[in-house]
Amino acid sequence: MDSIIALPHTYHRIADVTLDQIMDNLEVIGDETDLAGFDLEYSQGVLTLRLGEHGTYVLNKQPPNKQIWLSSPKSGPKRYDYDIKEHKWFYHRDNHTMDELLNEELKDILGDLDVLAGLATEDLE
Repeated sequence: MDSIIALPHTYHRIADVTLDQIMDNLEVIGDETDLAGFDLEYSQGVLTLRLGEHGTYVLNKQPPNKQIWLSSPKSGPKRYDYDIKEHKWFYHRDNHTMDELLNEELKDILGDLDVLAGLATEDLE
């Protein structure tokens, strides 16, 4: 599969930039929302989004597999691989992207959003 990240340092750069961008975009939304229990934390490759009564999302790097794992209170756990041709993180069981899932699940709670707005990973590969 030539569309998967081959080198560990490339994986780390792309995963870090992806999680940083999600964090930045959610921080802006968090500043604008009055949702009780909204909390956002990012440390050591783990991004935790608490949404009060709506549950907690966790995204974390999995370097041995070169994946990002996502745990959702709505849809459960998913493992995403980065496709260097599409410049997106895909869940290969049903081919949806990580940003599609997050945008869809979070829009009912936080309104329309694009968790990866402004992300440009093409230059990192």
